[in-house]
Amino acid sequence: MAWISGATTDDDPAGEVAAAFEKDRASLGHVANYTRVLAHRPEVLRGWQGLNRAIKGMDPRRYEVATTAAALRLRSSYCALAHGDVLASTHMSPDAVRALAQGGESEELTEVDRAVARLAGTVAAGAADMRPEDLDELRTLGFADDEILDVVLAAAARCFFSTVLDAVGAQPDAAFRELDAPLREALTVGRPIAED
Repeated sequence: MAWISGATTDDDPAGEVAAAFEKDRASLGHVANYTRVLAHRPEVLRGWQGLNRAIKGMDPRRYEVATTAAALRLRSSYCALAHGDVLASTHMSPDAVRALAQGGESEELTEVDRAVARLAGTVAAGAADMRPEDLDELRTLGFADDEILDVVLAAAARCFFSTVLDAVGAQPDAAFRELDAPLREALTVGRPIAED
């Protein structure tokens, strides 16, 4: 699961760990490995959830494309699987998500999808190496500066979250084994999925 032990409800005077676990069970049907890790610091878990909610105020498809692309560039299986699954179940077909993950073609991937994925990947690859021209592609597609910032925020937030999970060895939840095999394989770009 992870190289550090998961938080438990044994020493949880405020009930925050129990509440986080219960929220996962209600929404996911299991306690996510990332919740077990971050529940060691409930204030960080709360802070992450608040930041993530604020960033998700952008176009939902764009958020998922940017997040998935950043996760792929970071080789974060956990985040690529989680957000690629959302893309495949909500915004496009599994084949289109596979194409996004593998740099292939799909008629479902719009010019905007590709440009968002490129910018998010560039941010994740190393923002210190970016130049003003890296933002130009989205500008030529009609993006306002605040919309470009949304993409950068989604990618940069993913850098934080993916790095934390990989740095403590958190594996993607075993539930991701239920994904369509070709999609699962395309999105497993780093750590393997946890066993049951």
